[in-house]
Amino acid sequence: MSEASLSKRLSGLGAGLRFLAKAVGTRYTPLLAQVVVTRRCNLACGYCNEYDDHSPPVPLSDLLARIDHLAGLGTASITFTGGEPLLHPELDQAVRAARAHGMIVTMITNGFRLTREWIDRLNAAGLQGMQISIDNLQPDDISMKSLRSVENKLALLAEHARFKVNVNSVLGVSGERTQDVVTVAETAAKHGLQHSVGVLHDHSGLLKPLSARQIEAYRQVTRISPSIVHSLNYRLFQKNLMNGRPNEWKCRAGARYLYVTEDGRVHWCSQQRGYPGIPLLEYGRADIRREYHTEKSCSPTCTLSCVHQMSMFDRYRGAQTAAPRPAAAPPAGAKSVAAE
Repeated sequence: MSEASLSKRLSGLGAGLRFLAKAVGTRYTPLLAQVVVTRRCNLACGYCNEYDDHSPPVPLSDLLARIDHLAGLGTASITFTGGEPLLHPELDQAVRAARAHGMIVTMITNGFRLTREWIDRLNAAGLQGMQISIDNLQPDDISMKSLRSVENKLALLAEHARFKVNVNSVLGVSGERTQDVVTVAETAAKHGLQHSVGVLHDHSGLLKPLSARQIEAYRQVTRISPSIVHSLNYRLFQKNLMNGRPNEWKCRAGARYLYVTEDGRVHWCSQQRGYPGIPLLEYGRADIRREYHTEKSCSPTCTLSCVHQMSMFDRYRGAQTAAPRPAAAPPAGAKSVAAE
């Protein structure tokens, strides 16, 4: 093992232990904040409702204030997302600021705008993880995130990235492209990269069952790229969802998991925008405590794995009561979108 590889592994182990300490040793500490740095995206995938083609990047000063506030809340990790976060010209400065607070820092990208320069900048800023979304082999009207478009970026990352890279695909986007997900997983493995698979949900983040062929593809993919985290998530959540059955669990969105939109407001998740709708800079312990103990009516058929994973540490503690009001409806014209 090279010195760089050993250093990355030891750094990851330390970060994981600190995260686990907050997950097990606290209740009212956010474990993950997903922060939108720009709503604009360079693609227009038919199943996505989390982007537009014109919004400017969030000013860096605003991002830094949000990062500082999340650090003050004790947030364990932060994921920069969009839209397409690489459209933010100062993304690496936001990464550096979050790392300076000791948070685990990752990002989600479609990979189209990745260059050697961006990889070097993100390496220098201390990025610890990148998720690249690839849904099919050739772009179509449903998803433009194709392997053909970004396979050269995977090779670039495999050679130069000092952060972990995970390729994520979505099952359920289209039946005829089911086998594409297996090929994507094989390609990721060829480059020495991790692969994960999500389940398509509708415009409100709820259940869309898989076909028998899609379930078999899921099993193939998890054999190609095994993961303890994803295996646990499958047993606790995805197995039921894939077969059209609801889950019984306590969603801690708004507490353990925060979704911060480009205007700086906190929402339950990307698909339940509108509540609580409080500016992050005004969000405090009382809000976290309230949402921790608030039952979400959408939780039984929710497919958002990031929320599942941040909530599983509190599975058997902290009773919940009914939400004070239902979450707001998604934006007009919203389409089906994919779980993280």
